[in-house]
Amino acid sequence: MDGREPTVEKGQPGTAAAALFGLCPRCRGKTLFARGIRFDERCAACGLDFAKFNVGDGPAAFLTLAIGALITGLAIWLELAVQPPFWVHVLLWVPITALAVVFGLRVAKGWLIGAEYRNAAKEAGGREP
Repeated sequence: MDGREPTVEKGQPGTAAAALFGLCPRCRGKTLFARGIRFDERCAACGLDFAKFNVGDGPAAFLTLAIGALITGLAIWLELAVQPPFWVHVLLWVPITALAVVFGLRVAKGWLIGAEYRNAAKEAGGREP
């Protein structure tokens, strides 16, 4: 990506742990996200350019489907088991869904950028420089 070979050093967290904590895939500094689910432009510790990675919309589409199915199933179960008023569903499922999507996107995007770095991924069909 930037001339340096990806390295995996003994004792450093793997891709999943790095994704959970927003760690830079090169130096493992907690610098991957600027805020929320937006990547920082580059790592403040080692200078890795995060803009060169292409995470795309894959995590958002997958999480929308997966979390939507899970929340719908839980809401149906709650309705059939307890039959609460509609406002209970709104107060319960709207915040849970929002938090699940934001946290899930953060983890999925962190995992994908870590996997791209670790595997030295490049655009398909492109020529090697």
